[in-house]
Amino acid sequence: MSSADETLDRIKAQVEEETPDDIEIESVAFEGPELVIYTPDAQTVANRDGIVRNLAQTLRKRINVRPTQEALVPPNEARTRITQTIPEDAGVQNLDFDRQTGEVFIEAEKPGRVIGRHGATLDEISASVGWTPEVVRTPPMESSTVSNVRNYLKQEREERRDILQRVGRQINRPTTSDEDWVRLTTLGCCREVGRAAFILSTPESRILIDCGDKPGAEGEVPYLQAPEALAAGPNSLDAVVLTHAHLDHSALIPILFKYGYDGPIYTTAPTRDLMGLLQLDYLDVASKEGRTPPYESQQVRDALKHTIPLEFGNVTDIAPDIKLTMHNAGHILGSAVCHFHIGEGRYNVAFSGDIHYKDTRLLDGAVNDFPRVETLVLESTYGGKNDYQTDQSDSERVLKDVINEAHENDGKVLIPAFAVGRSQELMLVLEEAMRKGDIPTMPVYLDGMIREATAIHTAYPEYLRDDLRQRILYEDENPFLAEQFEQVDGGDEMRRDIADDEPSIILTTSGMVTGGPVMSWLRLLGSDPDNTMAFVGYQAEGTLGRQIQRGQDEVTLGDTSGPRAERVSLRLNVETVDGFSGHADRQGLESFVETMHPRPEKILCVHGDASTTNQLSSALYQKFNMRTHNPKNLETFRLS
Repeated sequence: MSSADETLDRIKAQVEEETPDDIEIESVAFEGPELVIYTPDAQTVANRDGIVRNLAQTLRKRINVRPTQEALVPPNEARTRITQTIPEDAGVQNLDFDRQTGEVFIEAEKPGRVIGRHGATLDEISASVGWTPEVVRTPPMESSTVSNVRNYLKQEREERRDILQRVGRQINRPTTSDEDWVRLTTLGCCREVGRAAFILSTPESRILIDCGDKPGAEGEVPYLQAPEALAAGPNSLDAVVLTHAHLDHSALIPILFKYGYDGPIYTTAPTRDLMGLLQLDYLDVASKEGRTPPYESQQVRDALKHTIPLEFGNVTDIAPDIKLTMHNAGHILGSAVCHFHIGEGRYNVAFSGDIHYKDTRLLDGAVNDFPRVETLVLESTYGGKNDYQTDQSDSERVLKDVINEAHENDGKVLIPAFAVGRSQELMLVLEEAMRKGDIPTMPVYLDGMIREATAIHTAYPEYLRDDLRQRILYEDENPFLAEQFEQVDGGDEMRRDIADDEPSIILTTSGMVTGGPVMSWLRLLGSDPDNTMAFVGYQAEGTLGRQIQRGQDEVTLGDTSGPRAERVSLRLNVETVDGFSGHADRQGLESFVETMHPRPEKILCVHGDASTTNQLSSALYQKFNMRTHNPKNLETFRLS
């Protein structure tokens, strides 16, 4: 018998001892970070206060109680009973039965009507059919990504369960080392922006945090070949943790599966979906530009299949000696500050990922309240001494002035924007400005993945600000469905028609002008001085966006070294509107540290160029009298 089986036998005996005599425990199993208890009396367990809570406290594990097969009413009969139980106005769209877990997924337009007052309708369903109901909201905007991810995970249920059981056994394996240390190795994004990647290691465990590319620098990837990284093979990793979906953090995660990684990815549910969307687009752009993609779409699907979504605030075992808790980072939908609790109180490390400290129209500001933190790994994108962004209301006023001036000149406003985050923030600003008459009502064209990314936002309203969530849940008030927003889906022919038409606003990817439909718009709009190009997000060194922002008035589009290279003269106005970035500025970063509870002993300033990380590191040292570093790539720090 394996050590994992012995552990499960011991846990089952403990569960039986802790539960009332009238409740039968058939089996227990590890599935990912959860302990799953199978019982024919699942409804009894759910209805009795304190049983699950007491078991979780005793076993120090997340508990999931599921019914055994004999307790389940056959799906056809269960479907009839469930539809008769749920109020008709709930708008049930689909029922999906998972016999392996005993769960029935109920997709509805109004989940509250399915749940009932204090969960009464769910209790009635469980008592009637034995299945455990899980309610899923029908997205107010149809999202092919959300639909495809859900359908794919349904198809892969059996294999996914095998993956979760294997992961659960790995997490709960016996510890073997008496040594006591924690090390952090930097594999990217140090003294640079992009290719974020870190290894957090102990004598027992190795965790990879992020694995991204570097915008505008083809071939510069994280140092995964380093001895501290994957020299012992991809499966020397216990887990991958993803802070958020932007490609400079997520683009190269599928390459791990190409080379044999078979372990879990921990992130939030919206980050999982956005990750898949952006990675597939990453492959598509590479193919269109004649570059060889570093992996195939199958590896993107492998990454989705191995992803274990976490909710903010849930403490989760991800290795024998490491617990992970994710908190809102305020940067984009689902972005997380990742807090690692190592050992029995041995050490605590927080990775900020990318953060926005203040509330925005879209999201609440970043969380910085933790039980303990000794080391903080802090992004520094706008950490330079002069990196102070304009107040949001002033930024919106400047943008409206830019739009009004272009409109008066019968021109177009071209805004290159990240599909995830900045585009949705801008859509909210533009919808309100037109509704209030601050700018003329005109078409706002969404090009690239922006509309699909927006639909994913509406599928996860619980991650958005309260007031926006309430508006989205009522379709007639959903700002993203305003009639002026129009998807560009006719390719270059439609773009030419738009370029020749009335004044309009074009939101298009990519945000740093590194590829995608923005290149077509530069060809069509770049030579007309009545048009305006407005930068609203960070432009990394080496990107075409940074070159244009600095005044370059002639650019090469297409394959810059091949026969299809095209020189385009730019005569359009170029404006930079600060304040819309998803990153905290210098003041926001200092405030994040100043108000952090508890304040860390050590800070590593990363994800900024060399001067920026140095300036932020020096300022935090002088202001708060703490140890600070601006590490280089491939440095290893002994934290404990």
